[in-house]
Amino acid sequence: MFTPKYHISQKLLENIKHVAVLIQELNNKSFPSLMTLEFERRARELSAYSSTSIEGNPLPLTEVKKILKHTPAHIRDTEREVLNYNKALEDLNTLAKSGNLEISVSLILSIQKKVTEGLLENHRSGKLRTEPVFVNDPRTRSVAYLPPEVGEVSQLFSELVSFSIQNENILDPLILAGLFHKQFVVIHPFADGNGRTARLASKALLAKMGLDTFNLFSFENYYNKNVTNYFSKVGLMGNYYDIRDSIDFTEWLEYFTDGIVDELLRVKKEIENTTQAEQPRIRPELALLIDYARKRGTIDDKEYSELTKRAKSTRTLDFKHLVEQGFFEREGKGKNTFYRLKKDDK
Repeated sequence: MFTPKYHISQKLLENIKHVAVLIQELNNKSFPSLMTLEFERRARELSAYSSTSIEGNPLPLTEVKKILKHTPAHIRDTEREVLNYNKALEDLNTLAKSGNLEISVSLILSIQKKVTEGLLENHRSGKLRTEPVFVNDPRTRSVAYLPPEVGEVSQLFSELVSFSIQNENILDPLILAGLFHKQFVVIHPFADGNGRTARLASKALLAKMGLDTFNLFSFENYYNKNVTNYFSKVGLMGNYYDIRDSIDFTEWLEYFTDGIVDELLRVKKEIENTTQAEQPRIRPELALLIDYARKRGTIDDKEYSELTKRAKSTRTLDFKHLVEQGFFEREGKGKNTFYRLKKDDK
């Protein structure tokens, strides 16, 4: 069984306490629906950009935002990486909101399949690796780490998932998610997509254990600020069989929680700045539209007219604005036109 070595250092304890305070502060805040959706959108953009950038994707954040808003007609691999990550994140987001998010082998396999779809052969996508792999040092491009042999991958992977499920109500969520993240990288269970899958699965584990700010923060952003430092903390040097008994997770857990603190502080500052700058400009009518569509699934002009005294031409402009901003999708024609929240905004 997976029995990680670590101790609760003073730094780790301070980080856990700091995270608890920040989460409480964020969870106690309430925002108009339109503002919340905007925060979620920014977090997804930043996560998709940062996590793929860590793996060497050259697309800048500005380009990633464009791709996520308007999918290109002809998709390059770099663009597909971003779209795949965003889709996996959206699906986890939906599961978390529905209360149906359960950590399992099948969930993690599905995450890897989504992030590698169209980028990896079918027999390697959504399946544990059946071949040896090695990890290069990103600085020297030479082999830095040799993961476990193929014959042990399935057992090690199952043990890690079982450990995570069994300790959901025992270990602090930050410690459990941190242990999962590093051990996942240690095992390197897939032919490709290990880093992206590890980050998404760790994020899902945090959400499952009650981190209500799941939709608003992007710890991938912290790692992307100093990729070399991230790889040195999460990765290993040498042969798995030579070092497996001496792996200590403490330093990584300190770094992992540093990242959560850093990102929550960034989110807190962004929320404060946005609230001060944009609160007066958010019209209550738009929040009303969002809330109604969330509760009923769709909304049309007749229903909107019953909610507000705004003129028809103004109501039309409101719908147009929300469509252009990516919140609504227009369906039907003429008198049968209605509007639906986009999947990722439900």
